[in-house]
Amino acid sequence: MLGVVATALGGPEVLQVTELPDPEAGTGQVVVRIRAVCVHPADLAATTGEIPRGPVPPPFSPGWDIAGEVASVGPDTAEFRVGDRVVGMIPWYSTRGNPGGYAEFVAADADWMVPLPDGLDFASAATVPLNAQTAHQGLSLVSLAMLPAGSSILVTGASGGVGGFATQLAAQGGYRVLAQASDEDEHWVHGLGAHEVVPRSADLATVGPVAAVFDAVPIGEAAAAAIEDRGVVVTTRPTPPIVPARGVRQELQLIRHDRELLASLVGQVAAGQLRTRVAATMAMTEAADAHRRVLAGGLRGKLVLTVG
Repeated sequence: MLGVVATALGGPEVLQVTELPDPEAGTGQVVVRIRAVCVHPADLAATTGEIPRGPVPPPFSPGWDIAGEVASVGPDTAEFRVGDRVVGMIPWYSTRGNPGGYAEFVAADADWMVPLPDGLDFASAATVPLNAQTAHQGLSLVSLAMLPAGSSILVTGASGGVGGFATQLAAQGGYRVLAQASDEDEHWVHGLGAHEVVPRSADLATVGPVAAVFDAVPIGEAAAAAIEDRGVVVTTRPTPPIVPARGVRQELQLIRHDRELLASLVGQVAAGQLRTRVAATMAMTEAADAHRRVLAGGLRGKLVLTVG
């Protein structure tokens, strides 16, 4: 089968299309015929070695979120059958690229996968697992602060995958959402339920004070400037500590795979209760060019690699 492998640490040029051994489903596994895999900033960070727990020695395959069809079923795997449509998240933080999702087939633990409803296409489904789970789990950290109903929360990067889901989930949870959006993306972010859209160029110190910040970019200290005393800031990557003089609590949200949560979120997207968007699709064999497009910025939605 064909796959994409990072042969060294570096930029998009390190990604090479190569022949890989066909995977076999072990006990409790399925082999998934990949139809779509999302390109995440985490994939770009993996190739440069800028990830938690330190760089992964090459060669390895990037790719967290996959959608496709079950091609074979391993022993003691009763939940799925050949031909079932599935979507799931490879826990790359533990597989470290063995496997990764940039391949025609992946041997995946059945627990990584959930059924894909017929009404949701592969490319859109592949944008959900990492982004939506991160948003939901990060907002759970905000909820632990016992904020009263109607409290204001600022979401940075609301035009992006994590920030877009966080905006929707926060609004549905009863928060008053101030969402920072990229230029010319205000209409989309308003449609996600934001009560107010803040320009990307805004000085966030003039926006607040808000009870909580979901810093999905993250931008760190600039976002924390909007927080009120004894508020809470949730970031999606490690950032320098915020001066605690005002009693601000800082939380780091790193993804934890939660199969039950994933199934619920996928169902909500399929039912139109949550929105996602695909900026463009490219063939998996164009992965290096896809990384260049993500680095260039300006995408309205996620870039998804397709197979077959």
